[in-house]
Amino acid sequence: MKVHPTAIVHPNAKLASSVTVGPYSLIGENVELGEDCEVMSHAVLDGNTRLGRGNRVFPYASIGLAPQDLKYRGEPTRVEIGDGNTIRELVTIHRGTEEGDRATRIGNHNLLMAYVHIAHNCRLGSHIIMANGASLAGHVEIQDHATVGAFCGIHQFCRIGAYSFLGSYSIVNQDILPYSKTSAPRPLSVLGANRLGLERRGLSADDLKEMERAFRLLTRSKLNTTQALEAIESSGFKSDHVRALVEFIRTSERGVVK
Repeated sequence: MKVHPTAIVHPNAKLASSVTVGPYSLIGENVELGEDCEVMSHAVLDGNTRLGRGNRVFPYASIGLAPQDLKYRGEPTRVEIGDGNTIRELVTIHRGTEEGDRATRIGNHNLLMAYVHIAHNCRLGSHIIMANGASLAGHVEIQDHATVGAFCGIHQFCRIGAYSFLGSYSIVNQDILPYSKTSAPRPLSVLGANRLGLERRGLSADDLKEMERAFRLLTRSKLNTTQALEAIESSGFKSDHVRALVEFIRTSERGVVK
């Protein structure tokens, strides 16, 4: 283990033998770091916080501190982070509150750019990109392969669907459709399927064709959402991704951006 002599590591913290800790960093009592994690200078990891393998934490990041929730009274909550994540400068990730399952959870191979904020009880999947300054309020869910542009603000309890692309400076107070390209003109509006992103993620030509047809019914026809979903379900779409899109809309509690 390579721990700089100026770093403060609590003797009860659990660090794998291949962990590196840089100058002036602080590792708290209940922190666990898996193999090949790197914590650079001036980072703070505290609370009941667990990181898996191969995570990189850049200077001045803060992980596992108490949530910014006035209802929080010091309950034993936690942060759980998977493998291979890149957590850039000045990122803040707060532990959960008693509401929900008491945890803030982040999956694998995500890129959180500088100044990103992840509030209490958020759930992030894997292969997500959050650009500089993007901020999540509490209980936000971001599904796999989503991209959140710089300086976006996401209202609590919203969902960002899988494979979606959310343009910079967007203010989000409803769910963002999976597979969509959504941007910031007022009002916030869907611009269609995220075709380039979906091609990069390996969706087939048939899947892309059906996805674009589904988005036309949702956002370019004169049908309301209920009618559009009925039209999609009666049109013989074969793509599992279209079925996932329909299920996302039907399970939305806040409504979706169209």
